[in-house]
Amino acid sequence: MSALEEIATASATVSERVGGAVVAIGRSGRGAGVVIGDGLVVTNAHNLRDSTTTVTFADGRQVQGEVAGAAVETDLVVLRADTQGAAVAQWAPSLDGNGGLRAGTPVFALANPQGRGVRATFGTVTAVDQQFRGPGGRRITGAFEHTAPLSRGSSGGPVVDLEGRLLGINTNRLGEGFYLALTGDAALRDRIAALGRGETRPRVQLGVGLAPSAVANRLRAAVGLDERDGLLVQAVADNSPAAVAGVQRGDLLVEAAGAPLSSPDDLLDRLDTIEPGASLELRVVRGTEERSVVVGFDSDSDSGDEAPDPA
Repeated sequence: MSALEEIATASATVSERVGGAVVAIGRSGRGAGVVIGDGLVVTNAHNLRDSTTTVTFADGRQVQGEVAGAAVETDLVVLRADTQGAAVAQWAPSLDGNGGLRAGTPVFALANPQGRGVRATFGTVTAVDQQFRGPGGRRITGAFEHTAPLSRGSSGGPVVDLEGRLLGINTNRLGEGFYLALTGDAALRDRIAALGRGETRPRVQLGVGLAPSAVANRLRAAVGLDERDGLLVQAVADNSPAAVAGVQRGDLLVEAAGAPLSSPDDLLDRLDTIEPGASLELRVVRGTEERSVVVGFDSDSDSGDEAPDPA
């Protein structure tokens, strides 16, 4: 059997095994999704415009899906919907450690563009451990890059191996024939399972607008201060955790929990580890004086949305 015949055979196998689990998201088919359990569909968070959306199955049946849990910072949402016997995608064996994806791994990407029928395209993994900017500019890490062509409306659909087992969730088009998918490792599976149970982890926010280290150093040099890596506080939201802790406009945040801060991503990554009700120690430079402040986060702390580049 030639290589082309093997690909054709694998495509037929994949379409048969997982095609029934692939859905279109939105009345106009703005995205795709995949059934990952009885009554549960996973897709990208950026495919939703509201807490409910239309889900179109491979057989053309349409139902309303409702958000069970969302993690916008990783561009994921799990919908509750009447899957009514639709196929359920099965995860591939462990993608952690030595069982992880490698460049050259053959893959298929599936979607149901505009609900007009399932399509499966072939490609290969071209890179692993990639990162990109998700909704709101948040950094998302641990993605893999592949070359299986995707038409418009394919974001949120599955990437599978030659046996139709789920390797990841398509999420970003790079252009020039390359695409990014969230890797279906243990961490992603656990996160999706938690979202399906309705366990949406609240995110804490400082309530500040920040400028990166390069901007901070230019401004410090302009007033005769020594250069110092850190994040310049450009705005502080009223009654936010940062304001309550005494952080002020013009402060330079240089450390969070002992880790240096050179980009807003460094701080956002640290905040993602903080549970509501916990606290975070910041090292702050104000002029020539350096001090530590402890920021407390109430369980309902969500201030700072109006600040530019909020954290």
